[in-house]
Amino acid sequence: MKYTRISAPAGKSIALVAHDHMKDDLITWCKTHKEKLQSHTLYATGTTGLKLEKNTGLSIHKLISGPLGGDQQIGALITEQKVDVMIFFWDPLEAQPHDPDVKALLRLAAVWNIPVACNVATADFLVSSPLFDNSYTKTIPDYQTYIAERSQ
Repeated sequence: MKYTRISAPAGKSIALVAHDHMKDDLITWCKTHKEKLQSHTLYATGTTGLKLEKNTGLSIHKLISGPLGGDQQIGALITEQKVDVMIFFWDPLEAQPHDPDVKALLRLAAVWNIPVACNVATADFLVSSPLFDNSYTKTIPDYQTYIAERSQ
């Protein structure tokens, strides 16, 4: 696989996702970092987006609920390079009926080389990084070359 370098902008598109028992933690985290977050474009799955908007006053682009396909919508945005960072507070102590969707979403984040925070500590590190509010260059798969090589 060949790779290419692209520039992620200073104004990030951030996906906010949380399992049911983690939504309050995400709300609290967003309130704590509201000043930083409001200068970025925020996406969230259904219920999480509604709760975030109501409790934080942040403007959220709301997708459908995770188990109904919202996780896939976030995944599609990642593959289209429309998400630069993902904050995904998943519940490690609770079995999730849509666990394959969650794993697929995390896999896509890894493939497309986007930063992912799965807990408050990691999210705090991300938001306090100088790269959070500045552009940065990252490496992503060069699928045009991959497709061309496969068709030969």
